[in-house]
Amino acid sequence: MNKPVYTTALEAEAAFYDALARSDLDAMMQVWSEDDEVVCIHPDGARIVGLRAVHESWRQLFAGGTRLAVSVSQRIVAGNSLLATHNVIEHVALPGDERIAPPMIATNVYASGPRGWKMIMHHASPALETQHAVTHDGPRIVH
Repeated sequence: MNKPVYTTALEAEAAFYDALARSDLDAMMQVWSEDDEVVCIHPDGARIVGLRAVHESWRQLFAGGTRLAVSVSQRIVAGNSLLATHNVIEHVALPGDERIAPPMIATNVYASGPRGWKMIMHHASPALETQHAVTHDGPRIVH
């Protein structure tokens, strides 16, 4: 199986959220760097370090095969030609569930290398009620 090459950090991020929405472990791990220095922190979870541990954490989360409705807003981007940091508001819900789940605040870090852009860190935390009341139009780029 050929691994995809993400030519931008935004492409890698789109693949990450697509894999999350589909609970697709193989697609999820194709987004991650193969470096063993990757870090993942799930909402209200411990810091997970290393590719094997990150793989296992996603395997456990996806074990039920639940598909999700996932959207991202208020993206703030900082970076250069080698490293990109995206801070986003995640909106995650079960398809068909009319309840509005509290949003998550996530920081995703990507590194550019010979195999394109790959995720090296994902950190998601629940947003405080007052934090998600403020909205911004479109992405914000920080240089």
